[in-house]
Amino acid sequence: MIKITELNKYYKNEEMSLHALKNVDLHINKGEFVAIMGSSGSGKSTFMNVIGCLDKEFQGSYILDEVQVSLIKEEDISKIRNKKIGFVFQAFNLLSNLTALENVELPLIYAGVNHKERVERAREVLKKVGLGERLSHKPNELSGGQKQRVAIARALVNNPAIILADEPTGNLDSQSEEEIMNLFLELNQQGKTIVIVSHEPEVAKFCKRIVVFKDGVIIKDGGVR
Repeated sequence: MIKITELNKYYKNEEMSLHALKNVDLHINKGEFVAIMGSSGSGKSTFMNVIGCLDKEFQGSYILDEVQVSLIKEEDISKIRNKKIGFVFQAFNLLSNLTALENVELPLIYAGVNHKERVERAREVLKKVGLGERLSHKPNELSGGQKQRVAIARALVNNPAIILADEPTGNLDSQSEEEIMNLFLELNQQGKTIVIVSHEPEVAKFCKRIVVFKDGVIIKDGGVR
């Protein structure tokens, strides 16, 4: 699903040069549940930007679902992100003036899906994450955990190859955090490939594989137990 080989990432300007990722090799197979961990400045956020196709300025090879990312034209990269990757963010990134259903429909609008099918697919995936009774609620009418469920539904609605979650429980209380992680676990058991970027140890215990970054290199890659 993800094949990273000899990945190097540099940040350069007139005053400094930072080698943020150093010869990183990492393969993630279909159906895995992986936590990308590390302290601030470790390189995990930079790595997330690369695997999410948010940053193409790197050296090395990145193959996403059999597609060489460096060969994708700039005008096509947003289509690849919309089709291949479902994003879940710490801040939810929901549009406040739209209902839960309308928020989940957004990736389908970008994909050119007609209105009737959009509504059907958005409704179905909201039911899947336990929000079938909250379709017409706007974000300010939902709890933090419910907002993140809407965000997860939005990430799922295009049936992407991979779910990429960036600190998905960072704004949640401990009970909501556990509920959201159990939802990710359930989705993984149903066959979804999930990569979670986090610094929280509580998140890692739900994952089947932990990859730890430090100073731009992987210092640990293995099972939780």
